[in-house]
Amino acid sequence: MTETNWYVVHTYSGYENKVKANIEKTIENRKLQDQILEVRVPLQDVTELKNGVKKQVSKKMFPGYVLIHMVMNDDTWYVVRNTRGVTGFVGPGSKPVPLTPAEMRPLGISVGGTNEETPKKEKIDIDVEVGDIIVVTSGAWEGTTSAVTTVNEHKQTVTIEVEMFGRATSVEIDFLDIKKAE
Repeated sequence: MTETNWYVVHTYSGYENKVKANIEKTIENRKLQDQILEVRVPLQDVTELKNGVKKQVSKKMFPGYVLIHMVMNDDTWYVVRNTRGVTGFVGPGSKPVPLTPAEMRPLGISVGGTNEETPKKEKIDIDVEVGDIIVVTSGAWEGTTSAVTTVNEHKQTVTIEVEMFGRATSVEIDFLDIKKAE
Protein backbone atom coordinates (compact mmCIF):
# COMPACT_ATOMS: atom_id res chain seq x y z
CA MET A 1 0.00 0.00 0.00
CA THR A 2 1.21 3.48 -0.87
CA GLU A 3 1.90 5.95 1.95
CA THR A 4 -1.13 7.82 3.29
CA ASN A 5 -0.97 11.18 5.03
CA TRP A 6 -3.33 13.77 6.42
CA TYR A 7 -3.70 16.88 4.28
CA VAL A 8 -5.51 20.14 4.92
CA VAL A 9 -7.89 21.49 2.30
CA HIS A 10 -9.09 25.11 2.31
CA THR A 11 -12.81 25.58 1.60
CA TYR A 12 -15.21 28.45 1.27
CA SER A 13 -16.35 29.51 4.73
CA GLY A 14 -19.42 27.54 5.80
CA TYR A 15 -18.87 24.86 3.11
CA GLU A 16 -16.85 22.44 5.26
CA ASN A 17 -19.63 19.86 5.69
CA LYS A 18 -20.74 20.17 2.04
CA VAL A 19 -17.15 19.59 0.88
CA LYS A 20 -16.88 16.55 3.20
CA ALA A 21 -20.14 15.10 1.82
CA ASN A 22 -19.15 15.80 -1.80
CA ILE A 23 -15.73 14.17 -1.42
CA GLU A 24 -17.28 11.14 0.31
CA LYS A 25 -19.81 10.79 -2.54
CA THR A 26 -16.98 11.01 -5.12
CA ILE A 27 -14.96 8.36 -3.21
CA GLU A 28 -17.98 6.05 -3.41
CA ASN A 29 -18.75 6.78 -7.10
CA ARG A 30 -15.15 6.43 -8.28
CA LYS A 31 -14.29 3.53 -5.94
CA LEU A 32 -11.43 5.45 -4.28
CA GLN A 33 -11.91 3.98 -0.77
CA ASP A 34 -8.35 2.57 -0.82
CA GLN A 35 -6.85 5.97 -1.74
CA ILE A 36 -8.95 8.51 0.19
CA LEU A 37 -9.47 6.89 3.58
CA GLU A 38 -11.16 9.58 5.66
CA VAL A 39 -12.52 13.12 5.45
CA ARG A 40 -12.92 15.09 8.70
CA VAL A 41 -14.25 18.43 9.84
CA PRO A 42 -12.68 18.60 13.35
CA LEU A 43 -15.12 19.79 16.02
CA GLN A 44 -14.57 20.78 19.63
CA ASP A 45 -17.07 20.91 22.45
CA VAL A 46 -17.36 24.42 23.81
CA THR A 47 -19.33 25.69 26.78
CA GLU A 48 -21.01 28.95 25.87
CA LEU A 49 -22.05 31.25 28.68
CA LYS A 50 -24.85 33.59 27.63
CA ASN A 51 -26.89 35.54 30.17
CA GLY A 52 -25.56 33.31 32.94
CA VAL A 53 -26.77 30.12 31.19
CA LYS A 54 -24.19 27.46 30.27
CA LYS A 55 -24.78 25.59 27.03
CA GLN A 56 -22.68 22.81 25.40
CA VAL A 57 -22.16 23.34 21.66
CA SER A 58 -19.87 21.78 19.05
CA LYS A 59 -17.91 24.28 17.00
CA LYS A 60 -15.57 23.77 14.08
CA MET A 61 -11.95 23.86 15.26
CA PHE A 62 -10.79 25.28 11.93
CA PRO A 63 -13.56 27.11 10.07
CA GLY A 64 -12.81 27.02 6.35
CA TYR A 65 -10.71 23.85 6.49
CA VAL A 66 -11.26 20.09 6.04
CA LEU A 67 -8.76 17.32 6.89
CA ILE A 68 -8.31 14.45 4.43
CA HIS A 69 -6.44 11.18 5.07
CA MET A 70 -5.32 10.05 1.63
CA VAL A 71 -2.70 8.74 -0.76
CA MET A 72 -1.44 11.76 -2.69
CA ASN A 73 -1.38 11.08 -6.42
CA ASP A 74 -2.64 12.82 -9.56
CA ASP A 75 -6.10 11.18 -9.34
CA THR A 76 -6.78 11.97 -5.67
CA TRP A 77 -5.32 15.48 -6.01
CA TYR A 78 -7.60 16.13 -9.00
CA VAL A 79 -10.71 14.74 -7.26
CA VAL A 80 -10.20 16.82 -4.09
CA ARG A 81 -8.99 19.97 -5.88
CA ASN A 82 -12.00 19.96 -8.21
CA THR A 83 -14.61 19.34 -5.51
CA ARG A 84 -17.12 22.17 -5.38
CA GLY A 85 -16.33 24.52 -2.47
CA VAL A 86 -12.62 23.59 -2.31
CA THR A 87 -10.23 26.49 -2.91
CA GLY A 88 -7.06 24.40 -2.66
CA PHE A 89 -4.69 22.34 -0.56
CA VAL A 90 -2.69 24.01 2.20
CA GLY A 91 0.97 24.21 1.18
CA PRO A 92 3.36 26.42 -0.77
CA GLY A 93 2.20 27.06 -4.34
CA SER A 94 0.00 24.15 -5.36
CA LYS A 95 2.06 21.50 -3.53
CA PRO A 96 0.07 19.94 -0.67
CA VAL A 97 2.08 19.48 2.53
CA PRO A 98 1.07 16.58 4.82
CA LEU A 99 0.49 17.21 8.52
CA THR A 100 3.08 15.81 10.92
CA PRO A 101 2.16 13.41 13.78
CA ALA A 102 2.89 16.28 16.22
CA GLU A 103 0.38 18.48 14.39
CA MET A 104 -2.24 15.70 14.42
CA ARG A 105 -1.98 14.79 18.13
CA PRO A 106 -3.82 17.88 19.51
CA LEU A 107 -6.71 17.00 17.16
CA GLY A 108 -7.10 13.62 18.89
CA ILE A 109 -5.95 11.80 15.73
CA SER A 110 -3.14 9.34 16.30
CA VAL A 111 -0.60 8.82 13.56
CA GLY A 112 1.81 5.93 13.43
CA GLY A 113 0.25 3.54 15.93
CA THR A 114 0.49 5.51 19.20
CA ASN A 115 -2.99 6.14 20.45
CA GLU A 116 -2.38 8.49 23.35
CA GLU A 117 -5.09 11.06 23.93
CA THR A 118 -3.95 14.44 25.16
CA PRO A 119 -6.37 15.79 27.75
CA LYS A 120 -7.85 19.05 26.52
CA LYS A 121 -9.15 21.74 28.84
CA GLU A 122 -12.73 22.57 27.95
CA LYS A 123 -12.90 25.88 26.10
CA ILE A 124 -15.62 28.32 27.14
CA ASP A 125 -17.08 31.02 24.89
CA ILE A 126 -18.53 33.92 26.84
CA ASP A 127 -20.62 36.91 25.81
CA VAL A 128 -18.79 39.39 28.06
CA GLU A 129 -16.70 42.30 26.80
CA VAL A 130 -14.52 44.97 28.40
CA GLY A 131 -16.82 47.49 30.09
CA ASP A 132 -19.67 45.01 30.73
CA ILE A 133 -20.96 44.80 34.31
CA ILE A 134 -20.73 41.27 35.73
CA VAL A 135 -21.68 39.57 38.99
CA VAL A 136 -19.30 37.02 40.53
CA THR A 137 -21.34 33.83 41.14
CA SER A 138 -18.87 31.81 43.24
CA GLY A 139 -15.50 31.92 44.96
CA ALA A 140 -14.01 34.49 47.33
CA TRP A 141 -15.62 37.43 45.50
CA GLU A 142 -19.12 35.89 45.25
CA GLY A 143 -21.80 38.58 45.05
CA THR A 144 -19.36 41.28 43.87
CA THR A 145 -20.61 43.42 41.00
CA SER A 146 -17.99 45.14 38.85
CA ALA A 147 -17.03 46.25 35.34
CA VAL A 148 -14.78 43.98 33.26
CA THR A 149 -11.40 45.62 32.57
CA THR A 150 -9.87 42.78 30.49
CA VAL A 151 -11.00 39.48 28.95
CA ASN A 152 -8.34 36.75 28.57
CA GLU A 153 -9.70 34.07 26.18
CA HIS A 154 -6.50 32.01 26.49
CA LYS A 155 -6.63 31.77 30.30
CA GLN A 156 -10.46 31.80 30.29
CA THR A 157 -10.59 34.66 32.83
CA VAL A 158 -11.81 38.24 33.15
CA THR A 159 -10.18 40.95 35.24
CA ILE A 160 -12.35 43.19 37.40
CA GLU A 161 -11.62 45.95 39.92
CA VAL A 162 -12.63 45.32 43.54
CA GLU A 163 -12.19 47.60 46.51
CA MET A 164 -9.71 46.27 49.01
CA PHE A 165 -8.34 48.27 51.96
CA GLY A 166 -9.85 51.45 50.55
CA ARG A 167 -8.43 51.26 47.03
CA ALA A 168 -9.21 49.57 43.71
CA THR A 169 -7.37 46.28 43.12
CA SER A 170 -7.43 44.16 39.94
CA VAL A 171 -8.67 40.58 40.44
CA GLU A 172 -8.77 37.75 37.91
CA ILE A 173 -11.99 35.69 37.90
CA ASP A 174 -12.63 32.45 35.96
CA PHE A 175 -15.28 32.52 33.18
CA LEU A 176 -17.25 29.85 35.05
CA ASP A 177 -17.54 32.05 38.14
CA ILE A 178 -19.27 35.06 36.56
CA LYS A 179 -22.49 36.11 34.87
CA LYS A 180 -23.55 39.30 33.17
CA ALA A 181 -25.44 41.68 35.46
CA GLU A 182 -29.14 42.10 34.56
